[in-house]
Amino acid sequence: MSTLKKSVVAVASLAIPFSALVVTAPSADAASGIYRNCTALHTKWKHGVGRSNAHDHTSGTPVTNFFHSTKQYRIAINKNGRLDADKDGIACESR
Repeated sequence: MSTLKKSVVAVASLAIPFSALVVTAPSADAASGIYRNCTALHTKWKHGVGRSNAHDHTSGTPVTNFFHSTKQYRIAINKNGRLDADKDGIACESR
């Protein structure tokens, strides 16, 4: 076997294990587990997440200490639309 063929075989045999690493790497959606329900979302944002301009719709004292981020709110709602049951722009608001 020529030196060139040996080099090609060696490179090819090394490429196979490295390609398996790329395929089995976790995707960005692995972190979306925090959106499966409000209990899971509260592990990241204790008082919920809402649009930047959102206001809690309640007859009592409104929740104001939720994480204000329109981007994160949209991501959460796209993953699980039931997180904002009262449609006030705040997902999983709590005191």
